[in-house]
Amino acid sequence: MLAGVLLDLCLAPARAVGAMPMLALPVVLVWALAWRFARLYAVPLAVVAALAMIGVTTAVPPEAFAHLWPQPVVVAPAFTTGAIIGIAVPLFIVTMASQNVPGLAVLNANGYRPPVGPLFVATGVTSGLAALIGGHAVNLSAITAALCASAEAHPDPARRWPAAVVAGAVYVVIGLFAGFAAAFIAASPPLLIQAVAGLALLGSLGGALSTALAREEERLPAVVTFVTTVSGLSLFGIGAAFWGLVAGGAMMALARLKP
Repeated sequence: MLAGVLLDLCLAPARAVGAMPMLALPVVLVWALAWRFARLYAVPLAVVAALAMIGVTTAVPPEAFAHLWPQPVVVAPAFTTGAIIGIAVPLFIVTMASQNVPGLAVLNANGYRPPVGPLFVATGVTSGLAALIGGHAVNLSAITAALCASAEAHPDPARRWPAAVVAGAVYVVIGLFAGFAAAFIAASPPLLIQAVAGLALLGSLGGALSTALAREEERLPAVVTFVTTVSGLSLFGIGAAFWGLVAGGAMMALARLKP
C-alpha cells in the first residue's frame, strides 16, 4: 500500500513537466544534477528551485498578509450521532489505513520496531487535546516517516532521528504562518508543488517496492495491494489506500490458507 501511495506522488514530476515544462523542468534539472554531484542536498535544492520559480511567477494575494500570526480558539466539543458516523468513524479508518499502518510499515521496513500500543495511545490523546482548538488528527504520518526513516536521512539508522526533529521544528514554524503559507501555496501552480513532493519520495518508493517484492510468497499480495492502491478506488467514502490493504490482506490470507 505504501508503494502505491508513494508511486502516485512520485509520478507528479512527470505530470508537472508534461503540463508546464517551463516551470517544472528547472526544478527537475536542479534535482537531477544535485542527485549526481551532491545527493544529500538534492531535495533541499529542488525545494529552493521550486520556491524561486514560484516567487518569480506567482503573485501572492494581499489577503495572505492579513493574518500572519495564528489565533487559537477553543472549540467546545459537541457529540452527535451524525458527526460520529459521518465524520469521526471515517476519519478514524482513513487515519489508521493511510497514515498509522503505512507509517508503521515504513518504520519496520527501515529496521525500526517501535512499541505499537504506546504510540497509538499517545497519538490518540494528543488528537483529543488538539481537537479542542480545531486541530487535525495526530498520527504517524506515513510520508514524513518515509522521508525521515530512510537511508537518505542518514546511512546509520541510529543517526536518523535529527531528521525527524528538524521536520517537527519546521512544521511548527510553518504552522505559525499557516495562513500565509496556505495562501501562498493556493496561489502557486499545484503541479509545481506536487513535483517537489514527488521528487522527494522517489528514494522511498524504491525502498518500499524492494521490500514489498523481496519475498516470493508475498509478492502477489504485495502487487495486488499496490495495484488496488494506485487505482484510485473509492467505496463508501473511503479511499484506495484502505481498500488496497483489504485486497492485499485478503490475498495474503488466501495464500496462507491450508488446503
